[in-house]
Amino acid sequence: MLISDVLRTKGHHVVRIHPTDSVETAVHKLAEHRIGALVVEDRWMKPVGIFSERDFINAVARDGASVLGLEVEQLMSHPILTCRASDRIDAVLATMTTARIRHLPVIDNNELKGIVSIGDLVKHRLDEKELEASVLRDISRMRA
Repeated sequence: MLISDVLRTKGHHVVRIHPTDSVETAVHKLAEHRIGALVVEDRWMKPVGIFSERDFINAVARDGASVLGLEVEQLMSHPILTCRASDRIDAVLATMTTARIRHLPVIDNNELKGIVSIGDLVKHRLDEKELEASVLRDISRMRA
């Protein structure tokens, strides 16, 4: 299965933020959309980083609540790692595991097509395995 299959199910919507926006604004966006990461785009709409819950939590643990007044670019993860819609789910899961990240923007032809989380990929794999098990059960019932 491919990343494009995951995007077909979950959609292509990506919540974005600018590097100069405040961390407080970013945290509000995370909470409002009930998501774990934002794609940080420059003024030319080019992805330059990811701002995640983990970035925020690590900063608060290190520097306290004052991080809310900082700009996103001071805490975002960069350089940005990405995947393509044509990438296999297992390869992207391996990349995320190796890099110890939970979100990857999907970029094709220099255009942001979506974002996938490790949760999206695991859910898709579980759904796939459930379907396979169901088909095997049906086949075994037909032969009985």
